Amino acid sequence: MSQFDFDLFVIGAGSGGVRAARIAAAHGARVGICEESRVGGTCVIRGCVPKKLLVYASHYAEDLEDARGYGWDIGPASFSWSDLIRAKDIEIDRLNAVYLRLLSDSGVKLLDGRGTLVDEHHIQVGDETVSAAHILIATGGIPWAPDIPGIEHAITSNEAFHLEKLPERVAVVGGGFIACEFAGIFNGLGGKVTQLYRGDAVLRGFDADVRRVVGSELVKKGIDLRLESEVASILKTDSGLELTLRNGDKLEVDQVMYATGRVPNVRGLGVREIGLEMQADGRIAVDEFSQTSIDHIYAVGDVTSRVNLTPVALYEGHSFADTVFGGMSRPVNHEYVPSAVFSQPPVGTVGYSEEDAILHVGPIDVYLSEFTPMKHTLSGRDEKTLMKLIVERESQKVVGIHVVGMDAPEIVQGFAVAVKSGLTKERFDCTIGIHPTAAEELVTMRNPARSHG
Repeated sequence: MSQFDFDLFVIGAGSGGVRAARIAAAHGARVGICEESRVGGTCVIRGCVPKKLLVYASHYAEDLEDARGYGWDIGPASFSWSDLIRAKDIEIDRLNAVYLRLLSDSGVKLLDGRGTLVDEHHIQVGDETVSAAHILIATGGIPWAPDIPGIEHAITSNEAFHLEKLPERVAVVGGGFIACEFAGIFNGLGGKVTQLYRGDAVLRGFDADVRRVVGSELVKKGIDLRLESEVASILKTDSGLELTLRNGDKLEVDQVMYATGRVPNVRGLGVREIGLEMQADGRIAVDEFSQTSIDHIYAVGDVTSRVNLTPVALYEGHSFADTVFGGMSRPVNHEYVPSAVFSQPPVGTVGYSEEDAILHVGPIDVYLSEFTPMKHTLSGRDEKTLMKLIVERESQKVVGIHVVGMDAPEIVQGFAVAVKSGLTKERFDCTIGIHPTAAEELVTMRNPARSHG
């Protein structure tokens, strides 16, 4: 009989933690897991899933307008925020129940409450203390906002999903994917949106052409995008919230949402107290097997800040369980991870940006196409699609694909297999395109727009 209550105890029942717990249990381990909120984690409960449902909802206003170009006479339409939130909540409840059932059916014991590390083998959950031979930390990340006067009047993405009503005037602070997505959501649903970002272009870290096109499209859709702008203070008034910018400008809105980044959720977890090695930015340091500085303690997902994406956390959790409990050796490879931004229009990307490729790959050729998608030839909407390939000149391998436009994430998911497999530009060129589609552009571009090196 083991001296421990569990072979594995997981702190955090989000995507990575639940996947690790289920796979470890399937390998025969006795597994426990704890969660202080709702099982499902950020993505299912307060992230990707509800966000995309709201993105769908926000697009209908444009779809109704575009239909006129195709002969449809659409009568007066109305929108109900409360009906949307109610429908969203029903779906989230359903998914939460699915996750609970997955744990139960796998034989994983769920403890409700926040887990705190007592020492290297003991975890306190509420009034209960349990022991485990192995511990997995999968507590994810939390929104971060700067400590400025009046910040208590602002919300984050966590609260945005539960607003009682749609704000008529809203300021979205930030320029990352969450900020761009919510700016599009509020704007599409009828709010007057001002997006404030201290940088010179949105989506820092993405390819420069992607940043340019997305920024341009945000403005076209009616969002008041103010770059190189930073909020100095927020004051609650009788008529709303008054923002004072660092340049002295003032702005009055009904709601302020901060989307200025996320940080690892380690506060009060006890990681420093037991001597776990931490990075300067608060993330837990791990190796390619997700192992921390303490041999039997591991960490996966956003708490490690390697690549903060749900599918990555799932992959890390699965690989950990197979390695530690399945007798396999599955290091995690974060090369060529595809990602998406559900802005309007959306972004799909995999591999190197042009700027990073110049630094890390060597001589490259860049293939670029920017055009009006076929749908809008009749709708009359001024919206552009961007298709871009980054090719390593010597090997002719495609090392980067960037798409902005309708269905970009769906397109790039398939092409990501090609990039991950190391296919060359010649393989793209000899693939026959599907006509008429936007995606065929990725296999019909023949002449580089520019070259480097």
